[in-house]
Amino acid sequence: MQDYLAKAMAYDGFVRAYAVNATQTVSQAQKRHDTWNTSSAALGRTLIGGLLLGSTVKGEDTISVRVQGSGPAGAVIVTSNGSGDVKGYVQNPHVSLPLNEEGKIDVKGAIGTQGIFSVTKDLGLKEPFSGQTPIVSGELGEDFTYYLAESEQIPSSVGLSVSVDVDDSIKTAGGFMLQMMPGASEGVVAALEKRIRQLPKVSVMLDDGKSPEEILDFIFADEPKPITILEKLSVQFRCDCSKERFAKGLISLETQELQEMIEQDHGAEAVCTFCQEKYKFSEQELELLKQEAVDN
Repeated sequence: MQDYLAKAMAYDGFVRAYAVNATQTVSQAQKRHDTWNTSSAALGRTLIGGLLLGSTVKGEDTISVRVQGSGPAGAVIVTSNGSGDVKGYVQNPHVSLPLNEEGKIDVKGAIGTQGIFSVTKDLGLKEPFSGQTPIVSGELGEDFTYYLAESEQIPSSVGLSVSVDVDDSIKTAGGFMLQMMPGASEGVVAALEKRIRQLPKVSVMLDDGKSPEEILDFIFADEPKPITILEKLSVQFRCDCSKERFAKGLISLETQELQEMIEQDHGAEAVCTFCQEKYKFSEQELELLKQEAVDN
């Protein structure tokens, strides 16, 4: 089934709600980066959070999330847009820690509890908007929630879940985000807080075959009025890298460096950090790029 995200309103428009099934998206990232189970969960949760944040902007506007913690996974970097595309990587993909005290994947152990959680929004304006908060949990759902409340002043609840199989493949992955609009009553907030505490993990709901809309219905089961589904958006792991983009990077190098690639390496290979796609440049192509650099 194609991954997708559902956007909805509840409580007469005082709550915006989002839920996403990102199983294939996270699976694609796991395969591309050969992540081990704890790194898979850390990267997967950040990808899901990126998709949820990305769904709040338009079209090709982008949101970049950087989680720089003190744990062995190192930095996790994800970029998404309003069209449902997301890409990302974890600095150390080969982290496999013992399960935590609750018998679950130790994402907090991989991310660490010290560090910075930062978000940059490029909305096509002169300057992108940037905000950052300290890492407060390392479990990531709480860190997205804290960022939204502190940096964007939006009371929110974010749930992120990745289930990893014994062979490191992704079983299910998804999440939700609830945002309180100005004027939401204390009663609505209290009711949702109580409901969220009772929720099973999103991955469990996905394992049970629930769709994003059914997850939202389940979250708002105590709400007298049915929720209003506003939009369904296909989501996917998609990188915008290209050989042309890497060629521009090579042109910006010193001509001496290009000459060394030609004489010593007899070509060059560029690897995209976000998706691991490889681009090869022959000696002849490097000669042309070197000439272009000289002409410029």
